[in-house]
Amino acid sequence: MYLLGLGIILLLMKWQEIGPVATWSWWLVLAPFVGAALWWTWADASGYTKRKAMEREDQRKLDRINRQREAIGQKPKTAPPRRR
Repeated sequence: MYLLGLGIILLLMKWQEIGPVATWSWWLVLAPFVGAALWWTWADASGYTKRKAMEREDQRKLDRINRQREAIGQKPKTAPPRRR
């Protein structure tokens, strides 16, 4: 996501001819978009995206369980060990 943001900023700076970016090659300005595409391809192919989504879902589930346990006066659960 950072590469996409950087690419947008550089693209706007090149288009508006702001600062030193105005003299840069278009290849250099568009390189962060290529980097973002490569990152997303790797993240999807390696399972990184799915693993992060599962970790967020597990944390959301644990938070919900802990809120319910605290509401009835029980001790909250601890986080399960991380999957690898």
